[in-house]
Amino acid sequence: MMRNILIFGAVVLSVLAFAGFKVSAQTAMEGAQKMDKNAKILVAYYSWSGNTKEVAEAIHEKVGGDLFEIQTVQSYPAEYRETTAQAKREINEGFRPELKGKVADMAQYDVVFIGSPNWWGTIAPAVSSFLESYDLNGKTVVPFVTHGGGGEQNTIRDLTAQCKGCTVKSGGWVGYGSRTFGISGWLEDLGFAD
Repeated sequence: MMRNILIFGAVVLSVLAFAGFKVSAQTAMEGAQKMDKNAKILVAYYSWSGNTKEVAEAIHEKVGGDLFEIQTVQSYPAEYRETTAQAKREINEGFRPELKGKVADMAQYDVVFIGSPNWWGTIAPAVSSFLESYDLNGKTVVPFVTHGGGGEQNTIRDLTAQCKGCTVKSGGWVGYGSRTFGISGWLEDLGFAD
């Protein structure tokens, strides 16, 4: 008798758990809004090592639009430790490097993906320069971050704070190195799926 009660209880709990999962999955799917198919998209990124570039290219391949590499006039050193030391100084001083190249007509874009490596817990100074160089008011900004073990830290929070007047999509991409696993699902969750 006790065994039958336990089996019955397990079955009831299983059914309730499945029903709860189904409702939460349906709610998540309903929450993902489709992006306007006519939206003009820009994927802009800064990449020192090439990791953020690989992620940017993977995003661009999925969403289309235009691809723009954020580049500094003065290059960073080729040696890793020298670059990290310079980046730390620049971040601590609030330095904004001069950029070369410009987005021809930022006003045409509705959605701007912005990618940065995690440098000392925040976005690269070149990305801060980029954010200060353009009027992103009224645009949807989708952040993506690569890291070598530091995770998100303050990157997306700092990007959001520097992005005046724009709507920053929550749930930005944060990936280790140049790994692009999960980008399709992430874009689908944000409403960029076909």
